[in-house]
Amino acid sequence: MGGSDLATPVSQSPFFPDPHLIPLQPPLCKKTIPLDDLLVYDSLVETMARKKSTDQRGEMLQGTLDMLVLKTLLLGPAHGHTIAHVIEKTSEDVLEVEHGSLYPALHRLEDQGLIASFWGSSENNRKARYYRVTHAGRKHLTRERSRWDALVQAIARVLGPAAEVDS
Repeated sequence: MGGSDLATPVSQSPFFPDPHLIPLQPPLCKKTIPLDDLLVYDSLVETMARKKSTDQRGEMLQGTLDMLVLKTLLLGPAHGHTIAHVIEKTSEDVLEVEHGSLYPALHRLEDQGLIASFWGSSENNRKARYYRVTHAGRKHLTRERSRWDALVQAIARVLGPAAEVDS
């Protein structure tokens, strides 16, 4: 996150009247963030965005995980364990993919025709279900990536430069 690790004085923080309640974070804190924890944050972001389309609160987590799965499958077919491992390692272990989130996402993506599955043998010579991205999945990833980039840019505009946060 960066920034100062000093607490904001009470007079400058209307959200934390007690200075002992102000969260402090080390400047270079590297923490694993379970994707499930993004649901509450992303729901808030969607609510704040005031989209004209249908209410999508609660769907951002699914959309985020879906994008990560589709992006991972662009590398080639993989089974669930490998998909989770690639996402975790690519994020330098910042993201943690829970099986309770991954497998429903894989089933949802398959139901939508964005991925297809087939049976194969894993590295351990065990029967495993492999997933591959479809043409529709590639198109969907392109659209969702554009939407994600716009959301990230909007949040960055609201937050402003990192130096402003410290002052």
